[in-house]
Amino acid sequence: VVIFGSARIPDRETAARQLLEAEAAALGSPQDERVQRAAAVARRRLDNSRYYDEARRLGELITLGAEASEACDLVVITGGGPGIMEAANRGAMEAGGKSIGLNIVLPFEQRPNDYITPALCFHFHYFAIRKMHFLKRARALVACPGGFGTLDELFETLTLIQTGKIERVPVLLLGSSYWRRIINFDALLEEGAISEDDLEIFQYVDSAEEAWEIIKTAYSTCQLPA
Repeated sequence: VVIFGSARIPDRETAARQLLEAEAAALGSPQDERVQRAAAVARRRLDNSRYYDEARRLGELITLGAEASEACDLVVITGGGPGIMEAANRGAMEAGGKSIGLNIVLPFEQRPNDYITPALCFHFHYFAIRKMHFLKRARALVACPGGFGTLDELFETLTLIQTGKIERVPVLLLGSSYWRRIINFDALLEEGAISEDDLEIFQYVDSAEEAWEIIKTAYSTCQLPA
């Protein structure tokens, strides 16, 4: 189960600390628009830290589901970095299971997080090769809130399913309020750029439990322990 999302969304404790620092800087520089904007972003980041919690919980649910059934071979796979990726790997580790990280060499942000199973941490230089390995193995894709990288990975998946280049799998957009604000799929439909059938390629969800229920239904051999 591929879990994408921002490297910039931290856990709640880290986000709260960053907000205190940003607000202190804003108080000291009330005329500095850049500093004021940084404080506003820090407030949003604290609110968005709930998605860290959801990704962590989803990593746990997937791992527990796989361990509860010998017929279920689903495993968490992420981009291996911080933020949402870290959360999903962390949830899997805390549930006592393994998880995969497909890390990529970048000048900033990206370093392997501490929760990937060490033997399953792989490094890539090219985005295209990395995405190929994601989609080659994907049995479901969960896109949590993110930026350019998350959008790139999401739209490539949607395009490949739309054009029949890969087998259809559940594509879940976790955080409906975020995704409806960021991407206006209805406008694409109204402009004739996509068809109504294309809107059925993905689903909105708002919790790890909701996402896991859809994945579990798609792969009925995967069950949570009683």
